[in-house]
Amino acid sequence: MTLQEFRNLLLTADPTASHYESVKNTNYTVWKEFERRKTPEEEWRIQVDRFTKIEYDPIVELIDTALSTDDISFDYKVDYEENTGYIHHIWDCTVA
Repeated sequence: MTLQEFRNLLLTADPTASHYESVKNTNYTVWKEFERRKTPEEEWRIQVDRFTKIEYDPIVELIDTALSTDDISFDYKVDYEENTGYIHHIWDCTVA
């Protein structure tokens, strides 16, 4: 899967998701690649972050479903940022 294919997949879950930094001031999704591995197949390590003030944000479930493909494995974490009031959902992905 290429970075462009990953972006397109993520956009099916959140059409406003952006690369590196947000274009919105409210609830938003950003993603960034942070490592490329040369194995028999190229692998990318990509982090997806969803910042939301909605307790049960439906976009979180949509992202989780979109990332649950054969080409992507991921670890999921969540944190509450007291200083901003955001719930921070984090997917650390390995994309083949």
